Amino acid sequence: MTLQIDDRARVRTLTLDRPDALNAFNEELYDATTEALRAAAADPDVAVVLLTGNGRGFSAGTDLLEMHARATDPAFVPGKHGFVGLVDALVDFPKPLICAVNGVGLGIGTTILGFADLAFMSATARLKCPFTSLGVAPEAASSYLLPRLVGRQDAAWVLLSAEWISAEEAREMGLVWRVCEPDDLLPEARRHAELLAARPISSLVAVKRTMTEPLREGIRAARDRENAAFVELMGGPANLEALTAFAEGREPDFTRLPAGW
Repeated sequence: MTLQIDDRARVRTLTLDRPDALNAFNEELYDATTEALRAAAADPDVAVVLLTGNGRGFSAGTDLLEMHARATDPAFVPGKHGFVGLVDALVDFPKPLICAVNGVGLGIGTTILGFADLAFMSATARLKCPFTSLGVAPEAASSYLLPRLVGRQDAAWVLLSAEWISAEEAREMGLVWRVCEPDDLLPEARRHAELLAARPISSLVAVKRTMTEPLREGIRAARDRENAAFVELMGGPANLEALTAFAEGREPDFTRLPAGW
């Protein structure tokens, strides 16, 4: 199992459970999380979903070894839903989604916060969008959602730099709502989740719909732009150098790439 599911007080807790891989999303975990979100959306006894990770990581993003295989192995077999299915499920999720960032969050482990209604973060956790260090484009409508969430310049730094963002920096820019000591993170996130879950589900859904409906067209357009850029860059010289360097345990060297890369 790559995902733990627990129900209590109308809160469904989803715990990403690949701790040895810092909860990086392989195809199995993408599929399991997608199906869990869809099931929670349809379950009349679930009011709120709380998403967190097991171990030292919240999520290290897409599993880079699988990403390398996808780019280089013609026989690679993708999952049923994959990354696109997870983002579809996040866009469509009608109930409050609370993220408790317990450890490192890279890639989708950061951009998923654009879909969170509330985000809590451990004081020792860190976030990173490593797109430029991987030679690829943004994902999950982050090019649209992050500027709205944190402002253009903070979003530009997060998306362009591929640098680590501390918990305090994430709180100051508005990427997360609360920063907690590690032992307080889940109790505090759960306390807020259960407070919301005590409200009428129909009202929670109505509030979220009225807040997110105006964003849908922007999200769709951003995903189209990002996907086109990702297809163009995936498997290109910069991306292959980044993935090869990761597989070989070294830092990528982009200075020797052809002009324009």
